[in-house]
Amino acid sequence: MRGLAVVSICKPCSSIFTIPPSFPITQRGKTNHFSQFFDPPRVCSVSLSSTSFISVLQFKKENEKKKSNGKFGGIRRGGCSAVSSKCTVAEGRDGDFVVVNFYRFVFIEDPEKEVARHLYFLQDLDIHGRVYLNEQGINAQYSGPSRDAFAYVEWLREDYRFSDILVQVSPALNGHAFPKLKLRYKPSLVQLEGGISHLPLLDPSMRATPLAPSEWRKKLEAINNNGSSNANLNANYILLDVRNGYEWDIGHFCGAQRPNVDCFRSTSFGLSQSEVIASDPLADVDKERTNILMYCTGGIRCDVYSSILRQRGFQNLFTLKGGVSHYLENEGPVEWIGNLFVFDSRLSLPPSAYKPEATTQASKTQQASENSTFARCYICGSQLSDLRHRNCANLDCNLLFLCCKDCVKDLKGCCCLDCMFAPRLRPLLPENQRYKKWHIYRDMELQSKSTV
Repeated sequence: MRGLAVVSICKPCSSIFTIPPSFPITQRGKTNHFSQFFDPPRVCSVSLSSTSFISVLQFKKENEKKKSNGKFGGIRRGGCSAVSSKCTVAEGRDGDFVVVNFYRFVFIEDPEKEVARHLYFLQDLDIHGRVYLNEQGINAQYSGPSRDAFAYVEWLREDYRFSDILVQVSPALNGHAFPKLKLRYKPSLVQLEGGISHLPLLDPSMRATPLAPSEWRKKLEAINNNGSSNANLNANYILLDVRNGYEWDIGHFCGAQRPNVDCFRSTSFGLSQSEVIASDPLADVDKERTNILMYCTGGIRCDVYSSILRQRGFQNLFTLKGGVSHYLENEGPVEWIGNLFVFDSRLSLPPSAYKPEATTQASKTQQASENSTFARCYICGSQLSDLRHRNCANLDCNLLFLCCKDCVKDLKGCCCLDCMFAPRLRPLLPENQRYKKWHIYRDMELQSKSTV
């Protein structure tokens, strides 16, 4: 069972106890040795399975034993002023909020115990986000004050399995970018139809060859600047955007075709049936001669999907190491158009978020916008300067779409006329705000009616 973990403190011994959600509240003060000394239980925003709960207690017991013997088990708390030099951004002030992303495919023999280790370390840190672990490795996206966010990275790198992990950091100007912490075992580190546990992700040779940002830039410049002077060069390369269509709509590399998918789970490049072959850039290509350049936000989707393509016989597969975020930080928006879509409350980041001196290539943006959905209002098709999606006000639609200010006002935040008359309609939100849980708006409406 997964849900919120309830934490209490034993007053005599100051031990921290994590109580599973399924444990009856009436028994919490009767069956434990601290029954008469409970501090009021505190609910922590973490996702915790019953197995992880047991692992946490076992891990705490083992570390307390090592402490008494002078052999502490490697959990070091407290923050650090900055992450090590292996991190990818400049140091920030301790109170500045940042978003951190990293992943690593590596064998973890006991992932539930690993979850317990991470939970134990993070319990005193102000971290919100998603951290998933399983037998194939870790995938993490979280926000927090830089002191806490970097402390977690520094602690993780003390483990030889993650000592050289590539970490992406970006600013979170409005505080936390995630509502709570979800740290748990997850069968698939990314969601894909049929799962990914059967894929040979632990074998680097079965994944695409990673290209450093500088190498990626040189290849794109060679392809895009040759034009018709070297048609054979362009024919031997395919630039594959392994993201969703709505991500492409606010930013992409020059020459990349818009993905015809709205969820990575349903991605099927190179696997197409005849009826959808027109939308598949890998249809009918020479698997042995064609060079396929794959990119995504942070790199994990490319690593996963390249292993599928490798099994399908594609030989020359290349990925952008660290994804677009790593590229923008190192190379700026060269060969890049627009903003970068991110899966947190910020939704969209300009290249300057990664490289402050970066400027948008306006001429290329205008050129790419013609006859495409890039930077266009979903409703009226007008050109947009604010490259940030919003969700439809109709909860049962919740479409993520781009919209101009006039259409937002006219349709009250909805994506179409039908949605304006839906039964579960949320209020129109000001710019840069995200919708909260439905019950908040429902209760507000009920309270308003009762007051009247």
